[in-house]
Amino acid sequence: MKEAISIKLLYISLAVLCIVSSETKIRSMAMKLFDAHCHLQDQRVVDKAPLLIHIANAAGVVYIALDGITEKDWHLVKEMSDEFDSVIPNFGLHPWYVEGKSRSWFNTLKELLEANPSAAVGEIGLDKSPLAKGVDFGEQVEVFKKQLQLAKDLKRPASVHCLDAFPELLQIMKEIGPFPAGVILHSFQGSPEVVPQLTKLGSYFSFSGHLMPLKEDKARKIVKAVPLDRILLETDAPDALPINPIFFVPGNATLNQPANVHSVLTYVASLLELSKEELADISYKNALGVFSFQGSKIPLK
Repeated sequence: MKEAISIKLLYISLAVLCIVSSETKIRSMAMKLFDAHCHLQDQRVVDKAPLLIHIANAAGVVYIALDGITEKDWHLVKEMSDEFDSVIPNFGLHPWYVEGKSRSWFNTLKELLEANPSAAVGEIGLDKSPLAKGVDFGEQVEVFKKQLQLAKDLKRPASVHCLDAFPELLQIMKEIGPFPAGVILHSFQGSPEVVPQLTKLGSYFSFSGHLMPLKEDKARKIVKAVPLDRILLETDAPDALPINPIFFVPGNATLNQPANVHSVLTYVASLLELSKEELADISYKNALGVFSFQGSKIPLK
């Protein structure tokens, strides 16, 4: 027990040292931010998750939406949510892992969400890109429909992964929707033309470092197609390390962390020709609106 406490204190001390190490980081603390999607339960960073959460909180990231992707990591998401007030749990089965699901996966997910009223649904979705090569798309659709319907029934937001499958996504959302609790298109890189239809169904659009490798003109068109009241920011950590990261994961500078939502903020604000302060306020309020469902950790107003 003493050893655990000492480690926790070390984490906090390291976090404070990281935050005060530059004027840039000190100034960033004045803004409130919300990392709308990440995966600190990922085995590459799970041992450092307490440190990364402390760093993010100290840098003004008030809330962190933590998304599960398989039955095997849902318990880790719950444990972090139970330990940290700033962590918003999300439970879902990612399209890449649908073929490894157990027979009872859906009942387990439903019971977990019902037992944890502060949890949203995610990460769920559809993927026809090379990243999902070999994963049966028909099975993805079946699993996605069940989870999306569950999110609607429970009146919870759903965080959705969609790559090269927007026609199918739209069709399914039209069949099941609309979604007053919100559907978050995480790390959105879809075409500007699809934005109005998705918005009408209740979608929000979350931007991450995945936007940065695109040609700037293309990225600008995507971002500007989204209504300001539908924009969210995320890190998708430990992936999607921004081109201009402020923070680095100790021991592995190639990995991302929630505090780098500041870098995403800077880039998206430049595309929108807004100040960082303006976009921080807009995106934070949008995220609060999405995640302040009945039972959420976020106080209802």
